[in-house]
Amino acid sequence: MVSQCHSVWKLEHLPGKLTSHHAHVNIAAQWDGLSIEEDAERKIGWLLKMIFVGTASVVAYQFFPYMGDNLMQQSVSLLQVKDPLFKRMGASRLARFAIDDERRMRIVEMGGAAELLNMLGTAKDQRTRKEALKALAALSFSDEAVGALYRSGAISVIKSTPDYLEDADFMKYKSNLLKKFQDLTYDVQS
Repeated sequence: MVSQCHSVWKLEHLPGKLTSHHAHVNIAAQWDGLSIEEDAERKIGWLLKMIFVGTASVVAYQFFPYMGDNLMQQSVSLLQVKDPLFKRMGASRLARFAIDDERRMRIVEMGGAAELLNMLGTAKDQRTRKEALKALAALSFSDEAVGALYRSGAISVIKSTPDYLEDADFMKYKSNLLKKFQDLTYDVQS
């Protein structure tokens, strides 16, 4: 009986002698194999696309501040618009442009520092004041720019800005600016 079962098993599993059940399982296994491979290729393709898009975004973001005086001038011009949103956008762009002393002084020469002080003094909302202070703080890394800010009356404008104790960044920008004036021996008490 064992030899009879063994021979039946041999016949059932010979190539070309598959039962319908085995054929169905074999075809499904091949289909799943192709499907898994295709799915893996599709996912890897999307992963590579996302890596490319991410890399391109990072490169573009890093390259943006280096695009020249024209964009700096446009940013200063945005500070002159009445809409607070555009003022915030201009201040934010100037803060990103202020990456070295040369660019900081270029912003001051274009009138950006005076416009930022004007924006800070006339702003009606806290977000606009915060962006102005952030841009002024970025300019304050240059001692020359701090001198220009002092001559423009920055200390009185900054000191007259209302405090927002619940906004730590706002208070940090304001106190750092006043400390910078004090460190450079400008009279902060006036």
